[in-house]
Amino acid sequence: MSDTSGVSAADAVYRHVKDRVLTGELEGGRMVSEGEVSAALGVSRTPVREAFLRLEVEGWLRLFPKRGALVVPVAPHEIDEVLDARALLEAHAAADVVTRPDDLAALLSALGAAIDRQAAAHDAADLPGFARADAEFHQLVADAGRNSLLGGFYATLRERQQRMTADSVRGRSAAATTVLDEHRALRDLLAARDVEGFARALTDHLDNTHRHGRTR
Repeated sequence: MSDTSGVSAADAVYRHVKDRVLTGELEGGRMVSEGEVSAALGVSRTPVREAFLRLEVEGWLRLFPKRGALVVPVAPHEIDEVLDARALLEAHAAADVVTRPDDLAALLSALGAAIDRQAAAHDAADLPGFARADAEFHQLVADAGRNSLLGGFYATLRERQQRMTADSVRGRSAAATTVLDEHRALRDLLAARDVEGFARALTDHLDNTHRHGRTR
C-alpha cells in the first residue's frame, strides 16, 4: 500500500470510528480493538493504529497497549460546561436576530425544516440522524447571531453536543418526543420575539435533555 493509500485508509478509519462514537454506537466505557475495526473495514492494522492515535489526541479514545482503545465516557463536568456555554451563546444570538425581521424569518424557516428532519429521524428510529438534526437546530440559532467569533466557538461544541444528545435519548422515546416539542416551543418563542422567554425555555430544554436525563 502506497503512502497516499495509507493516509486515505487512516482517514477512512478515523471517520468511521469517530462517527460511531458521536452517534453512540460505540458507547463510553466500551473497549474496541484494532483487530475488530480492521476486520470490519477490510484494512490492515496500521491505518487503524494511526486513526486510534489521532482520536486519542482529540480525547475520544484512551489507548491501552495490547488491549485496544477505551471509548472515553462523557464526563459530568464536560456536560455542565458545554451546556452552560451553549445557553449563553444561543441566548445572545437570539437577542440579536430578533432585531432583524428578514433574518429572523429565514431562521424560523430553517428551524422548521430542521425540526421536520428530526421528527422524520425519530419516526424511523434513526438515532444518529436525530442527534445530527438536533445539533443542526441549535447551530442554526447560534449562527443567526452576527458575532462570528462566538459562532466559530459554538461550532467547536457541535460534536460534543451530538454525542451528548445520542447518549441522552437512547432508548428513551418519550425523551426524544419531548426534545421535538421543546424545539417547536423554542421556535415559537423566537417567532414571538420573546427573547427572555426563549432564554428560560432554552435553559430548561438543555437541563431536561442532558442534566435531568443523566439520572434516569
